[in-house]
Amino acid sequence: MIYTIKGLNKDDALQLFSWRAFKKPRPEENFMDLSKKFMRYAKGLPLALKVLGSSLFDKKINEWENVLQKLKAEPNENILDILQISYNGLTDMQQKLFLDIACFFKGESNDCIRDILKGFGYYPDYNIGVLMEKSLITVDDDRNLWMHDLLQKMGQEIVLRESPEEPGGCSRLWLYEDVHHVLNNNTGTEVVEGIALIIPVHKEEQLNAEAFSKMKNLRFLKIGKAFSDVQPPEDLIRCNVQLPHGLNYLSNELHAINWHGYPLNYIPTSFQPNKLVELRMVCSGIRQLWKGILILDELKLIDLSESQNLIETPDLSGAPNLKHLILRGCTRLSYIHASLGNLKQLIRLDLNGCKCLKRLPNKIGLDALEIFDLGGCSRLKNFPEIVGNMSRLLKLYLNDTSIKDLPISVEHLTSLVRLNLRDCKNLSILPIAFCRLTSLKSLILSGCSKLDELLEILGNVEGLEELGLGGTAITRLPSSIGHLKNLRAVSFKGCEWLSPKSSNKVLSFPLMPRRSPNPMRMLVHSLSGLCSLTKLDLSYCNLQTIPDVLSNLSSLLKLSLIGNNFDYLPKSITQLSSLEELYLCGCTSL
Repeated sequence: MIYTIKGLNKDDALQLFSWRAFKKPRPEENFMDLSKKFMRYAKGLPLALKVLGSSLFDKKINEWENVLQKLKAEPNENILDILQISYNGLTDMQQKLFLDIACFFKGESNDCIRDILKGFGYYPDYNIGVLMEKSLITVDDDRNLWMHDLLQKMGQEIVLRESPEEPGGCSRLWLYEDVHHVLNNNTGTEVVEGIALIIPVHKEEQLNAEAFSKMKNLRFLKIGKAFSDVQPPEDLIRCNVQLPHGLNYLSNELHAINWHGYPLNYIPTSFQPNKLVELRMVCSGIRQLWKGILILDELKLIDLSESQNLIETPDLSGAPNLKHLILRGCTRLSYIHASLGNLKQLIRLDLNGCKCLKRLPNKIGLDALEIFDLGGCSRLKNFPEIVGNMSRLLKLYLNDTSIKDLPISVEHLTSLVRLNLRDCKNLSILPIAFCRLTSLKSLILSGCSKLDELLEILGNVEGLEELGLGGTAITRLPSSIGHLKNLRAVSFKGCEWLSPKSSNKVLSFPLMPRRSPNPMRMLVHSLSGLCSLTKLDLSYCNLQTIPDVLSNLSSLLKLSLIGNNFDYLPKSITQLSSLEELYLCGCTSL
């Protein structure tokens, strides 16, 4: 059955229109008659009422009358024509911004594309606000840009009318058929400013790159693949774009390149990326970006993740404003240029999974760095000395590396919140400088099999909320652990020494008798004073019994006892009144 959606009734329509035009529920008295005429024109359609009302906000009566006369002079019941009235009231710059959002950026994070929009000269901090005031776009709680489907259709129709017969004469190309036609028939023109080619799943595409030579004013280029939820991981990496005749030209006006699976080893040598703001070539064939020093003052982001042929990073001295360098999963990357250590604006440095990387610059002074990810760099043996001030670093990932120790200069990381050292098999000691990391909330040492001692001064890190000690050689907990009143989650996964029958090792506490036969009981006694503890992982600890003292952990919400050998749970476990999750998988004797 098909239902016809009715418009708003007169009272609701007037109120909605008034909120947009006057910021109050009723129109001002001298605007009442005009308001009702606009209401009748919108025919109760909420979107039309909002857009019309917003476009008239803070306007004088004669301006209202001019808009109404224009509507009467060009009578058309098509909602797109009604909505275009608000678009026509924008400045040229605001119109270009609106069309870019309609064709390319709907659903994108405002924060992520802000630098691109600034590079286009749009002054987004102001003009996005103008589009919002006119109800042409919205920004959701996650800071993503959105617009109503009808408004998007209106914007796209405006672009399509620029050249109805030949898409190569339109300023923006986003429809697959149009982009395919222009690139493969070489019908592009200097009018084209932006291209977004999204290739259907499982489709291979061969492009005639000669077509780019005619697009002298191209400022935005996106080539990628449509993803589905059922695609296997290897298909996400596989390149489905081929350039059989190579690529000899790219417009020097390009501000943003986002080319998933770029198939060639190099970027055209004729390309002068002086205006480039973002370079994203995930899963590319790139071996080397450029040679020597290029002046790239506008460059803010480089993302070459999963580019398996990349061997080295270029000299970045000419890109002093670079904020994000993402080389995640570049498994052949073995050389990092020394210039990396001096990028004062760098916020994120992601080298996760660069398995061939053996060394970093000896010294780094990345004042603005907030995220530093070296996880999975399995051949990396040394962490560089920190020079200057790196007080903004929040997250440091060194998991699965070969580092043996950390320099004393880590004391400069005074804002560090998360430190992940999981599975650092060669790490045997922590520096005393740890006591100065007072902002630390998460410390993961699980799998550090040579680490046999925790610093007594660990108790100085009173803000610590998460502590992972599973798979370490630690058999002695410092008495200061009782000072960690904010500790919420502790993991002893795989610590078989907790079982008195598993080995001759005995867990030692300075304030308790070392001859205690039950180290697990002592452990729980030590933790029971931690009033914030909500998660405890004792899986695969070869536990033969569960002591009654476990019931002292009154705040516990999640308890994992997976893979242990006890044959019953004590009645006292019912005293864990806050417990929400209890994991007993693999307890075959239970």
